[in-house]
Order: sequence, then C-alpha cells, then structure tokens
Amino acid sequence: MRLSVIGCGYLGAVHAAAMASIGHEVVGIDLDPRKIDALSRGEAPFFEPGLPEILTEGVESGRLSFTTDIAAAEGAAVHFVGVGTPQQQDGHAADMSHVNAAFESLLPHVRPGDIVAGKSTVPVGTAAVLAPLVEAVGATLAWNPEFLREGWAVQDTIDPDRLVAGVPATADGERAAAVLREVYHPAVAKGTPFMITDYATAELVKVAANAFLATKISFINAMAEIAEVTGADVTQLADAIGHDVRIGRRFLGAGIGFGGGCLPKDIRAFAARAEELGRGESVNFLREVDAINLRRRDRAVQLVIDALGGRVFGKKVAVLGAAFKPFSDDVRDSPALDVAVRLNGLGANVVVTDPQAIDNARRLHPQLTYEPSRDESIRDADAVVMVTEWDEYRRDLTPEHASSLTAGRVVVDGRNGFDAAAWRAAGWSYFGMGRP
Repeated sequence: MRLSVIGCGYLGAVHAAAMASIGHEVVGIDLDPRKIDALSRGEAPFFEPGLPEILTEGVESGRLSFTTDIAAAEGAAVHFVGVGTPQQQDGHAADMSHVNAAFESLLPHVRPGDIVAGKSTVPVGTAAVLAPLVEAVGATLAWNPEFLREGWAVQDTIDPDRLVAGVPATADGERAAAVLREVYHPAVAKGTPFMITDYATAELVKVAANAFLATKISFINAMAEIAEVTGADVTQLADAIGHDVRIGRRFLGAGIGFGGGCLPKDIRAFAARAEELGRGESVNFLREVDAINLRRRDRAVQLVIDALGGRVFGKKVAVLGAAFKPFSDDVRDSPALDVAVRLNGLGANVVVTDPQAIDNARRLHPQLTYEPSRDESIRDADAVVMVTEWDEYRRDLTPEHASSLTAGRVVVDGRNGFDAAAWRAAGWSYFGMGRP
C-alpha cells in the first residue's frame, strides 16, 4: 500500500520507517529541509534504538522516501498526520497550529476515497472539527493514536500492544477501519487487539493512558515523601503493593519523576481541555500529579545540599544523565537536566554526562559543563548524582570503581537504581529517594 506521513519528527519518522519495514511504500513529508536531507540519507535525526537500521533499509530498498513537497502525498491510500502538539507558551492547552496547518496543506492533495489518519495527541473534540473538512474532499477521517515509548518506539509501532481506530459510524467509517487493518496487517494477523471506536474515545484513549501512567508515578513519589519523614523504604513498599495484580509493579519506581515531550504537556493539556468542557473538577487531581512530580526535582536538589553539609557552592557535582529517560536523547522537560541546572545555579561545579543527550542538552543549557566520559565526569567529584538510569550508571558503575576516581564518597540516587547496601558497604554515604 502507498502511504504518506505528514510530519517527520519523532513520531512521524519512526512511523514512516516502520511502515516501510513491513512492506508499504511510504513518503515522509516535513517542512524542515535539514531533517528531510538527513532522513533521505538514512540518518536518524535523533537517537532511537533500532531506527537507523530500518531507516537505512527502507531508503536503500526504495520503499521509503522523504521530501518537503506536500504534493508528494498524492496517490497515497492513507495519509498519516503526526505533527506535534506542544504546550502553548502562554498557557497549559495544546498548541494546535501545527495540526491545523498540516490538514490545510494536505487536503488539496487528497483524493476521494483516501483515508486521512490522525496520529497526533490532540484535545478531545478535534477530530469532530476536522472530519467535515476531510469529507468535503471525498475522503474519510480516522483517528489512530500512537502509544510509543521512547527507547522502544520501533517495537511499539511494528508490534504494538493494541491498535485503536476512531471512525464515523458509517459505511465509509467501516471501510476506513478495514483499510487500517490492512496497513497494520502483521500485528493484526498475530492477534493484536484492534479496537474500533468513535472519534472522541480514540482521542481520549491516548491522553487517558498518559494521565494514568503519570498518576501512578506521582502516587509512588507521594509515598516517597511520606517514607522520608517516617523512615520507611519506598522501594520495599512498591514491591509489596506491586504484588497485588490490581496494582502491578511497573511504573512504581520512586525517583525524580517523569519528563519528556509527552506526559507533562499531555496531562496539562488534558486538564485545560476539561476546563473548556466545563468538567475541570473531574481531572483536578492531575494538577496535584504535576505538582508532586515537580516537587521531586526540588527534593533531589535538597538531598545533594544536605549530603554535602548544607552547601554546594564550589563543590564538584557529577550529574549522571541529561536525557529524561534512558535509551533516548530527549531532554524536553528533563528532570535530570533540571536538577543539574538548579545545582549549577547554587554555585556547584556541575559536570553532566550522558551517552546520547549531551548535544541536545548543550543546545538548551550551554552554561553547564559536559563530559562524554562517565569516568572523567566523576573524577575528583565531591558528590555523584544519578538522575537517568542508563545501564552504564545503574548496572556497570561499581562503588569500588567510583571510589578510585572521586574525591568524596557521597552518592545521591535520584532513580533508586543503585544497590544501597553495596555502596554503603564500600564506604559511601548513600542518599535515595524515599529510602532511609
């Protein structure tokens, strides 16, 4: 099948390459010529495991191409729109300008019978507004939300845990759902749930999922706040309640909280949309979820201050991690980078290291010192702060090896990823999040 993908950022580039990898002919379209040039050479413009391989294979096979010319969408049976919906600069609502512009530029090139499939995370009610515009050119709008995890996006696209298609309750809607089943034929053939819903439900599925995950993270971080004043260990608490199948252990890792380009802005946009709908009270809890999340960054900074005797000025602090999560170079709303910036503002000599995110971090915060080498970053450090749980920190850095390089023996574990007993046994003062 011939497909077009409008928007070649994180979502669009992965989707285009993944669709080509399962046999479709795909053209990716974006306004940024530098991004298109890189993708056309088979070069991923961001770090995502598995993407370079399928990107190169798709381009070399001829099934995958990229262009800045929106007219290249002509002839595609399905047009996926995956442009960004960032938070508005003057509020919490989603900025829909990119989505609106994408539809405006695409529709003149859409033929009767085509399917336009929205993948962007949008406020509920968006599809109902866009559907008449799509129908006016004889096409059908479907809403097909994405559920990508950064670091696992290729797998999540090719082998998702569920597929959702929001379509109108008409014959055209039924046909659109059937076409999307064909698009995702490998996943459908192996039994992946394929849910057909109305527009509003499909839009809500994505934001509701993110709201639930954010709530689960902030819940255990709230428990960490209680643990810190009672002497309890939040990691043991999470293990104990996680055995309950109704709760589960995943996403119950207390630490410095969530970040990235999705969860923070999505829960804020969801709350803003609920206010517009006159149901703000229904998701008031999301504001507290957000507040708890931001408090954990404050707590991590305070732990470093306390660990260094109440003053960080002039002390060398090695910050392990800049990306908001491992297996990613994304520093958008990164709690790790936020902690580094705050410590730098207090006068600490902060040195940040990260396997993938240094370039992005430097562009955002050039005032910080960056060191690609983990060992060089911790050399002569008074304190080591682990804020992104990359394996080369969490698993591969031993307290004995760290002791051979650092000046001090203070470690602040912002992700509760280290073995506290092992570090203490090696003579380190260990400080965790919600741990005694």
